[in-house]
Amino acid sequence: MLYSMTGYGKSAIQLGDKSYVIEIKTLNSKSLDLNFKVVSDLRSKEIELRKLIAAYLIRGKVDLYFQEDKSTGLSANLNFNLIENYYQQLTRFAKEKNISSGELLPAILRFQDVNKAELAELNETDFTALFNAIEMALNSVNKFRQDEGGQLEKDLRERINSIQQHKVSLLPFEEARVKKVKEKLQQELNNYVPSEAVDKHRFEEELIYYLEKMDINEEKVRLESHCNYFLETIEEKQIEKGKKLGFIAQEIGREINTIGSKSNDGEMQKIVVQMKDELEKIKEQVLNIL
Repeated sequence: MLYSMTGYGKSAIQLGDKSYVIEIKTLNSKSLDLNFKVVSDLRSKEIELRKLIAAYLIRGKVDLYFQEDKSTGLSANLNFNLIENYYQQLTRFAKEKNISSGELLPAILRFQDVNKAELAELNETDFTALFNAIEMALNSVNKFRQDEGGQLEKDLRERINSIQQHKVSLLPFEEARVKKVKEKLQQELNNYVPSEAVDKHRFEEELIYYLEKMDINEEKVRLESHCNYFLETIEEKQIEKGKKLGFIAQEIGREINTIGSKSNDGEMQKIVVQMKDELEKIKEQVLNIL
């Protein structure tokens, strides 16, 4: 089973007389990159939060949002002392500058800090409930990642199988290529060298040496081995497999490139291009695997 690094999870919690929403969003990243967007009261628990998230998500770019849920109705979180302070200062300023003060209050109410949700001081029971809610969101993220990973696995298997099928389709063109090379070299020899001057034994030796340099059997065997190893790695029990699959994909690419450089045949080159196209799509998908 594969896990995607793309995920989303959400949960809710009641602290005092206020409801809060916890949202966690994840994207692909080479390491664990955490970004907290929480009220300052939770900063004291940041280390514990990081450990908890790292244990669940392992790797990826993670954004955690903790904010008050205002969907249930209007919330009376106005800081009246701050509003009065702003109003007095701005009223004085308006008089000094001879500016109308009729729109001051609506303007002040749009200031973010006068309507900022303040979290009451939390005790250990509150923190326990909070961490439980975060774990619920993390479980939702992993469920999302697992579902996405299932789709990625299906696509990767199909593309690896496609590469293996393309490899098999090279065989008839390989056999025809050997025949063409023999005929071409024999024709060139006949055009420039009298037949009685040709050492047939030496010609056969040179021909075998030339054909051995064009032989791709070893590359095909290694390519098949790498493809099978890729599929076996998908089946492994550990969760984190993306980097390993990326390394195997690089080895697959080396064999495909070598086959292409040895082909010297138009039809074989077309097949190699198709294999490269499948491999590029595999590499793109692997980047998003945990």
